[in-house]
Amino acid sequence: MSKLLEQVLQLDPDTELHFKGPFTDVVTSYLSLYNPSERRVCFKVKTTAPKRYCVRPNSGFIEPKETVRVAVMLQPFDYDPLEKNKHKFMVQTMFAPNGDVSLETLWKDANSENLMDSKLKCVFDPPPDKTPQDNLDPNTGHVEEKSLLIKPSSDTVPKSSPKASSADQELKKVQEECKRLKDELAELQQLNSKLKEEGPRQRIARGITESSSVIQKRDSSHSDKVQSTSTTVPSAGSEELQQPTSMMFLVVIVAIFILGFLMGKFLL
Repeated sequence: MSKLLEQVLQLDPDTELHFKGPFTDVVTSYLSLYNPSERRVCFKVKTTAPKRYCVRPNSGFIEPKETVRVAVMLQPFDYDPLEKNKHKFMVQTMFAPNGDVSLETLWKDANSENLMDSKLKCVFDPPPDKTPQDNLDPNTGHVEEKSLLIKPSSDTVPKSSPKASSADQELKKVQEECKRLKDELAELQQLNSKLKEEGPRQRIARGITESSSVIQKRDSSHSDKVQSTSTTVPSAGSEELQQPTSMMFLVVIVAIFILGFLMGKFLL
């Protein structure tokens, strides 16, 4: 078995790719490839979990004394600190021949003796509020996990703040004020309905008083006319003038009585 050549490129980082949580969105880690040689180098980036990562660019050429920055994007997933991560990357390189060549053809016809590779391990850094499980001792990891479940951290226990209590008091005051306004609105509605009911009654009473005053005025005018005529007409006809006047007065009284009866029945 032939021995692989030493990697010509300088990788940064050279052994591990770190991805910082939380992992609810795409997390990107960058890998720099520097070509210190005097020859052009072609490269290709491979991974053991191609469905979990997106690499841009994943292959290409690096001119002498130049650097290519590769973005390695980890797709979102449900992070489990107890799950062991076995994802790895490999950067495979070889010197490119002179002239225009196709990368696909070059890698297809490549001789394994001319290949150079470097391997990197993927490391998932947990979110700040999570304790890294990789640093736990194997014999005490489960015990510490149980203690965390039984005794939650003081940071996760909600504490009542003075702002919250003052907000509750303000909310209570607002609710009481709303209740008071509703009661006042109900009282105003009842008063309005009573005024609507009393309105027709007052108009009817006003009409009765006005009609009675008109009748009284008419009676007084008629009485004045009768008196004036009685002074000019001989005494022999005074009985004939008094008879129609008394009849008219009787009719007025009956009309007032009927009108009062109808009004009382309407009000009841």
